[in-house]
Amino acid sequence: MGVDDRTGAQDAGDDLLARVFLARVVEPGDEVAGRWVRELGAVEVVRRLGNGGPQLTGVTDKRWAGLCARAGLVEPGRDLAVAQDAGVRFVCPGDVEWPAQLDDLGDARPIGLWVRGHPNLRVLALKSVAVVGARACTEYGAHMAATLAAGLAERGWVVVSGGAYGVDGAAHRGALGATDVTVAVLACGVDRPYPRGHAELIRRIAEQGLVVGELPPGEHPTPSRFILRNRVIAALTRGTVVVEAAYRSGSLVTARAAQRLGRHTMGVPGPATSALSAGVHELLRGDAVLVTDVAEIVELVGGMGELAPDRRGPVLPRDLLEPAARRILAALPGNRAALPREIARGAQTTEDDAIARLYELRALGYVERHGDGWKLTRQAMISVRPDRGRR
Repeated sequence: MGVDDRTGAQDAGDDLLARVFLARVVEPGDEVAGRWVRELGAVEVVRRLGNGGPQLTGVTDKRWAGLCARAGLVEPGRDLAVAQDAGVRFVCPGDVEWPAQLDDLGDARPIGLWVRGHPNLRVLALKSVAVVGARACTEYGAHMAATLAAGLAERGWVVVSGGAYGVDGAAHRGALGATDVTVAVLACGVDRPYPRGHAELIRRIAEQGLVVGELPPGEHPTPSRFILRNRVIAALTRGTVVVEAAYRSGSLVTARAAQRLGRHTMGVPGPATSALSAGVHELLRGDAVLVTDVAEIVELVGGMGELAPDRRGPVLPRDLLEPAARRILAALPGNRAALPREIARGAQTTEDDAIARLYELRALGYVERHGDGWKLTRQAMISVRPDRGRR
């Protein structure tokens, strides 16, 4: 079945041009249009829109008229030519480069993706993690985002973010500094850097990694497009890490989308008094997992056996003492000298054993003798007090 000549498509097999056409007509994440494409195919949907009917189900007469009006202005062949001149390609579902995990979005799956850069999108997305967060982040947030992104990149993970100011930019820079590869998912045409202050950063990402988006060349961002863009970041990656987010942060939309898709959702804690961490803390009160370093992230998103190390405090000199000597040390009062029999009772041992251990401890500088009694040295006062608190 043919389609209107305005689409530039020649026959029912020209799915590519039909999808380029639809990328210009329908908004990202439009589930009604996604259902049309699933049930009828992109070419038939374009034929209906291009001819002004028969009207498809699920929309009002007014909206159908608006879609048909948009369709009358679309030139997919021109969009492809402009994209090619800008070094941009269009990747469709079913293509070799299409990341199959995006199909988890169902009818909200992108019609296609515009991709700027040389690496293969599917390959990069196979082992990727999203790092997102506040635009107006603190120095702490920027530091954590850059550090985590660099660490993930060094361990072979591709960092995906939204190219925005704040945490996104810090994450991209951290990854670029480590391995030169990162992926930015934009809410506008990939030939149009946004925000403008990140023009150089996005250019560098396109040269060394990938810049990806659903919108055709030249399209501008809108608030709704930012929100809808976040579902792509969530679906593309194995997990989402949120670094600083207020209660109404768009990065929480990404995290919740990841949760709905069954992806890992992680949060980096901040100060309890920080409004920029309030959204993260709310996530952590739910199903998100608290993470503080790369090892903890990889433990969740990585393969079986990639476990984070057990967390321990630093090894102190008292940790190297034998258990019997530590018990004697803990039995000494902190503010006065004590007789051996008192110390023995506190350590639950004999007086002779206590005296023997006390002489060992004196040789190590932990105790000193005062007449018939024994007292902790200043060095031991610092070392012993935590042990006494755990008794």
